[in-house]
Amino acid sequence: MLQGGAAAWTTRTVGLIVIGVLTFTHPSTVAGGPTTQLIAFIALCLGQLGWALGEAKKLPERSRGYLWPGTGMLIVAAGCLGATAAGGGTFLIAFAVTGLMAATTELGLVFGVAAGALGVLVTEIGGVVFNESVGTYVGFPLLLAIGLLFGNNRADYRIRAEQAAALLEQQVRLQAEQRRADVLDERTRLAREIHDVLAHSLGALGIQIQMARALITDRNDTEAALEALAAAQRMASEGLVETRRAVHALRVDTLPLHEELAKAAADHAERQHVLVHCDIEGEPRPVPPDATVALLRSAQEALVNAAKHAPGAEIEVHLVYSAESVRLAIANDLAASEAAAADAPRLQTIDGGYGLTGMRERMKLLRGTLEAGPVGNRWIVAAEVPLGQD
Repeated sequence: MLQGGAAAWTTRTVGLIVIGVLTFTHPSTVAGGPTTQLIAFIALCLGQLGWALGEAKKLPERSRGYLWPGTGMLIVAAGCLGATAAGGGTFLIAFAVTGLMAATTELGLVFGVAAGALGVLVTEIGGVVFNESVGTYVGFPLLLAIGLLFGNNRADYRIRAEQAAALLEQQVRLQAEQRRADVLDERTRLAREIHDVLAHSLGALGIQIQMARALITDRNDTEAALEALAAAQRMASEGLVETRRAVHALRVDTLPLHEELAKAAADHAERQHVLVHCDIEGEPRPVPPDATVALLRSAQEALVNAAKHAPGAEIEVHLVYSAESVRLAIANDLAASEAAAADAPRLQTIDGGYGLTGMRERMKLLRGTLEAGPVGNRWIVAAEVPLGQD
């Protein structure tokens, strides 16, 4: 009684025919033996048919719960009974053993123990009735125990295989969900980049163009309109530069933060012909890509602002790694007029300038901070992002 299937059932049927031939060509010589073996063989055939219908789920749904186990009991009992009548029918014990193995595999260890106990009882009764030897009393129950053990092992193996298949399927689903989440995260990052670069600049550009149009149509002030258009042109140029920086950041793989920062400082020094000091404090550690991009963009914005408002001034870039966070500070001397006007001795959270405002929003998404303001005669931009523990 192996697992269902055309090949398995062909083997069972052939085995049943062969054992039937052996049984009835070498009949039992004890009184009542041939009749007992004939009844047992017919019961085996009926049990095989019932078990096949149960495996194929062809039994009525209401009766399947007891008919299928019943056929298993019938096969075990019939095989044991026919085998105790000696003669060629001894081979019928093979169907009792394989039937017990299949019943244990399909219906569980508890049912297997019950069917095995029934088989042992029938064997002992048949041994007494047909005056069998000690080998029958001991050997047949031992064979049944082996069938029970193999059936339980097969059931455990099948359970483990099903669990492994379920885990594999779950892992495939999780990987698919992870890929989908990664795609959504990347789309979110792209949307944030586009928003940061374009939303503020295009909004301000639209306002300037609208103002120029109003100055011409409502006030006929050509000079003021030209100034507004010039401002719009500058905004468009700055927005284009910012867009190129964003596209570059999206299309290339980022280096470690301290290397990217050193590269940005060197590029700025070369373009603007100024001194840029870049210091790294603490042991460099991996920084998430979104935090790396955010801090790098903050540094680029601060460097551009320094070039605008304090041309030629030296710039200090200071990156600090700690166990809890990474902090970036960029400082430059203020122009003389700005230094005289500076009246804020402490750093203040920025609320002006679309570039730094965008960076502040990005920092908030990372649970970080971005501050900017004058300290004495210097302008300092400081950004900090918390990092998880290693």
